[in-house]
Amino acid sequence: MAFLLYRLGSFAFRRRWWVISAWLAIMLAVGGAAAAFSGTLTNDFTIPGTESQRISDRLREELPEAVGGTGTVVFTTDDGAAFSAEQREGVQSALAGVGALDGLRGVVDPFDVADQVAAGAQEIESGRAELEASEQQLSAGEEQLAQGQARLDAQRAQFEQARPLLRPARVAAIEQTLQQGQARLDASRTELENGREQLESGRTELELAQRQLDASSGVSLLSEDGSTAVASVQFEQQINGVSPELREAVQKEAAEAESAGVTVEYSKEIVEDVSGIVGATEALGLAVAAAVLIVMLGTLIAAGLPLLMAVVGVGVGVGITFALSGVVELNSISPVLALMLGLAVGIDYSLFIVNRHRTQLLHGMEMQESIARATGTAGNAVLFAGITVIVALAALAVPGLPFLTVMGLSAAGTVAVSVLVALTLTPALLALMGPRVISKSRWAKARGHKHSAAAPLDSDSGTSLADQRAANGAGWGGLATRKPVLTVLAGVVLLGVVAIPAAQLRVGLPDGGTEPADSTAFQAYSTIGDRFGAGTNGPLIVVASLPETADEAELTALQLDVNDLLREVPDVAASVPATVSENGRTAIFQVIPEEGPASETTENLVRDLRSSTDAFEERTGVAIAVTGQTAANIDVSAKLMEALPVYLGIVVGLSLILLLLVFRSILVPIIATAGFLLSLLASFGATVAIYQWGWLGEFFGVTNPGPILSFLPIILIGVLFGLAMDYQMFLVSGMREAFVHGDDPKAAVRIGFSHGARVVTAAAIIMVSVFAGFVFSHLAMVRPIGFGLAFGVLLDAFVVRMTLVPAAMYLLGRHAWWLPAWLGRILPDVDVEGAKLLRENAEEEKEPVPV
Repeated sequence: MAFLLYRLGSFAFRRRWWVISAWLAIMLAVGGAAAAFSGTLTNDFTIPGTESQRISDRLREELPEAVGGTGTVVFTTDDGAAFSAEQREGVQSALAGVGALDGLRGVVDPFDVADQVAAGAQEIESGRAELEASEQQLSAGEEQLAQGQARLDAQRAQFEQARPLLRPARVAAIEQTLQQGQARLDASRTELENGREQLESGRTELELAQRQLDASSGVSLLSEDGSTAVASVQFEQQINGVSPELREAVQKEAAEAESAGVTVEYSKEIVEDVSGIVGATEALGLAVAAAVLIVMLGTLIAAGLPLLMAVVGVGVGVGITFALSGVVELNSISPVLALMLGLAVGIDYSLFIVNRHRTQLLHGMEMQESIARATGTAGNAVLFAGITVIVALAALAVPGLPFLTVMGLSAAGTVAVSVLVALTLTPALLALMGPRVISKSRWAKARGHKHSAAAPLDSDSGTSLADQRAANGAGWGGLATRKPVLTVLAGVVLLGVVAIPAAQLRVGLPDGGTEPADSTAFQAYSTIGDRFGAGTNGPLIVVASLPETADEAELTALQLDVNDLLREVPDVAASVPATVSENGRTAIFQVIPEEGPASETTENLVRDLRSSTDAFEERTGVAIAVTGQTAANIDVSAKLMEALPVYLGIVVGLSLILLLLVFRSILVPIIATAGFLLSLLASFGATVAIYQWGWLGEFFGVTNPGPILSFLPIILIGVLFGLAMDYQMFLVSGMREAFVHGDDPKAAVRIGFSHGARVVTAAAIIMVSVFAGFVFSHLAMVRPIGFGLAFGVLLDAFVVRMTLVPAAMYLLGRHAWWLPAWLGRILPDVDVEGAKLLRENAEEEKEPVPV
C-alpha cells in the first residue's frame, strides 16, 4: 500500500491543478445536491419492533386521529393572578388562530375544558337534586299507597264479617267497589314501581357521570390558582414530520395572547429547530485548533492547510449526508457527529502528512520526492488509521437500530472523505505551496545546521543526537518510563477513580428539562411541572383491547373500571379515558406518572403496567399495552443498552485483531485495548458526574441533571476506539520501527515516543478543541456528546497513549514484541509505517548511476 500511495502522491504533485479542480467540482456538485434534495432533520429515535412502536403502528390503523404529534403552549398571567376576562379572551382568540392553521388536527382550549368540567359538575348537582326530589315524591307516594292499601284491606275485612247479613245485590255492589279500589291501588303501585326503576336508572346514570367527571378532573389544564393554562396542540403528522414553517406559525399565532398581558411559552416539540448544526462555540473550537497549528507549524499558510482540508472533507461528507436526507430519515445528531469527526480527523490526517513533508524538506529532500514519500509513509498510517475509525463507525449498524445505523454510516462516510482529501488534495496543495510550507526562520536554521548522515528522516532535530537524548531519558517519554511500575499504577488508579460514577450510569432521551434554562422549552417544562405535577410533562398512553359490549353504558362502565385500576397502580398520579375506536374495541387512556419522563420511577411504572396486563385481563377482561413518547424513549434506551455489550465486544475484538496485524505482537494489542477500556470508563464516569449527577452543572449549563443521552455510550465506544487506535498507531509504530532497526527494546520505546509525541500532542489538542466546541452547543443533546468525546480523547491521548502505554512497553522490554512463530508466518505484513518503502528508496539511492 505504501508504494501505491507513493505513486498517488507523485501523481498529485504532477497533476496538482487537475486534482484541485476535481475536488472543486465535487464540492460544487455535492453542494447543489444538498440544496436540491435535502429533507428535514428530525429528533425521532424510534426503533421498529419495540413494544411502544408496535402499539403505535396498531393505533395508526385503528385510531389514526390519536397518533398525530402533540405540542404544548403554556399561558401564564404576568402578575401571577387568576386570568381576567380580558386575558382569557386574548388566550382563546390566539388559540382560535392556531386551530385555523393547516396541518393541525385540533387545539384543546383549557378554558373550554374547565367550563365543560364545571358545567358537568353543575349538571350532576342538578340531577342529584332532581333525583332527591323524585325520591321524596316516590317515598310519599309509596306511603300513601300503603295507607290506601291498609284502608282497603280494613274495608274488605269489615265486608267479609257483614257479608252473611247483606242482600246479594248489596254484596255485589260492595265487591265491585272494593275491586275498583284495588285496581286503582295496583295501578298506582305499578306507576310507583316504574318511577322507582326510572329513579334507579337515573341514579346509575348519575353515578356513571360522576365517575366520568372524577376521571376527567384527574388531569387539569388550568392551575388551582387560575394563573396558568396549558393548551394542547395536535398536529396531523408525527411530531418529527412537522415542518419548521408550521412550528413557527403556531408560535406566531399563540404569541398574539401576549398583548393581553399573558406570558407565552412553548414546549420542546413546538420550538425545536434542528436545522442549524453549527454555532459560535463550535467556531471557537476551530479557532483553538488554528492556534495550535500556527504554534506547531510556524506559518499561517502551513497552519491553514489542515484547516482547509478539514473544511473540504466536512463540506463534502456532510453535504452528501444532507443530500441523502430527502430519501433517508436523518436525525439531528447524524450531521453533528459527522461534523465533529470530520473536522477533527480532517485536521489531524492532513497534519501528519504536512509534518512529515516539512521534516523531509528540512533534511534536503527534493520537493516532489518529499511529497510522494510523505504520502507513502505518513499517508499509509493515515489510511490505516482512517480505516479503523471508519470500521468502528460502520459497526454501529451491527446492533440493527435504524437511526444508529444512519448515524454511524454518515459519520463513517465523512471520515472516508477526509482520508481521501488528505491523500489527494493535501499533496496537490503542498505542491502548489512549494517551500512556503516552512517559515523563513526555520529554513535559515536548517541551512545553518549540519546534518548527520545517520539522522532519521522523521526526527525534528535531524541528528541522531536527539535519539540518544531520548534513549537516555530526556523529555516526557523518559519521565513516564523512569519508574514504569509507579507510572502504570498511578495512571490506572487515576482513571479508575474518575470511572467510579460510571457504575450508576442511566440512559434516556432528552426532554424539555435538558434544554437551556433561559429557553422557552425549559420554561414551559418547568412551569407545567411546578403547577400540574412533574408527570404531566411525560404522559403515558395506555391502549386497551376491549371485549364486545351490549350498549354504550356498558362500554363506558368498562372504560371507567379499567381507568380505576390504572389509578390504583403505584406511581400513577392520574388517569383519564381519552377516546374509543368506532367499533368500541380499542380504548386509549392518558396516564400521568407521579414523576417526570426521565425519572427512574417512570421507567419502573412502564414496566409495571406492562407486567400487569394479565391481572387487568383477569379482573376486567381487558388487555392493556403502553406506548407514547415517554414509553418510546424508555424502550429505545433499553434497546440501546442491550446492544451495548454486543457492540463493545465487536470493537474490542476488532481492536485486538487490528493491532495484532499492525504490530505483529500479542501484548501490544492487549495493552492498547486495556488502555482504551480504561479511558472509555473514565469518560463515562465524568459524563455521569456532570450530566446525571449535576456536578459543575452551572458551568456546563446542566439545568436539570438526568439520564445520559441513550446513544452516547455506544457513540463514545465507536469514536474513542477509532481515535485511540490512531494515536496508538502513530506512537507505537515509531517504537516498533526503532526496535526493528536494531535499537535496544527499552531505548526503542523512548526513541519511538520522541518521534511521534509532538505531532500526536498537537493532534490530540486539536481533537479536544474541536469536540469541546460542542460542549456549549445550541443543541442540548449534542453537549454531553461533545464533552464525552473531548474528555475521552484528553484522557486517552495524554494519560493512556503518552503515559501508560510507554511505561508498560518499557516495563515489558523485548517481551512486548513477542509473537509465536507459527502466528508470524500466517499474519500478513501490512507495513503501516512504510518501512519497506524507505528501505527500497534507500537501496535505489545507493545503486551506482550508469555512466
